[in-house]
Amino acid sequence: MTSGASPRLGILAGGGKLPGQVAAAALAAGREVFIIGFEGFAEPAVLAPYRHAFARLGAAGQILKRLRAEGCGDLVLVGPVRRPSLLALRPDAEGARILARIGRAAFAGDDGLLAALVRVLGEEGFRVIGAHEILAELVEAPGQLGAIAPDAAALRDVARGVAVVRALGAVDVGQAAVVQQGIVLAVEAIEGTDAMLARAQALARPGPGGVLVKLVKPGQDRRADLPTLGPRTVAGAAAAGLRGIAFEAFGTLLSERWAMVEAADAAGLFLLSLDPEAALGRVHSEDKETT
Repeated sequence: MTSGASPRLGILAGGGKLPGQVAAAALAAGREVFIIGFEGFAEPAVLAPYRHAFARLGAAGQILKRLRAEGCGDLVLVGPVRRPSLLALRPDAEGARILARIGRAAFAGDDGLLAALVRVLGEEGFRVIGAHEILAELVEAPGQLGAIAPDAAALRDVARGVAVVRALGAVDVGQAAVVQQGIVLAVEAIEGTDAMLARAQALARPGPGGVLVKLVKPGQDRRADLPTLGPRTVAGAAAAGLRGIAFEAFGTLLSERWAMVEAADAAGLFLLSLDPEAALGRVHSEDKETT
């Protein structure tokens, strides 16, 4: 690392391609990177082009020691990681001390745990930043992506989904729901969006297909676990017979954006980046006009 340069960016990597996209963007901006890939989650092929190492999720001592040795000052947490049980986590001595500092949040919802983890990493001398701060083009402004537009009925399902996901997020349960013809077919919990879509496929009703709505949880720390969508989400939505996907503007990471849009157009699905408050307000106005 050259004198006067920004500290090396440390990337704590879960699954998917986003860790590689963040690393590539940082390097393109002239910043050195080092990736810690979590064993069993991070994909070796994604990390291969970059300086990296793998570590168990519970090996906090090893992880912190390596990040410091590599001169990492800022950290990005990116890529899905399924929370293990304490038995499966097998924390080392440093990991056990960190769990003690996190306290009850370790056994609460994901948002509480991540907020506590960000706090502890700050106390350890690191600055946690959001993936969207490195790769701003992953976060979409409000509007339609692709060639397919939602009709009025789909927009009403979207608004219903916004209300449901807001309620889920308020109690730190999940970030997504599937709504069809005003009926909630499925909500996301610990299984994740892909598994929820597979479950929704068996629950679909005759008639126009449903919609997937995915939002940031109310009060969520946006430096960790922002909603993420990509081509695999589109494939899952199409297999479930959905009509489209709506997600929160400026709050959702789009992995492989162009491939995602192409896949949605080919499947006849709409992609809608939205302001949740505006979506709810539009439907409330329509309800008043019809009464």
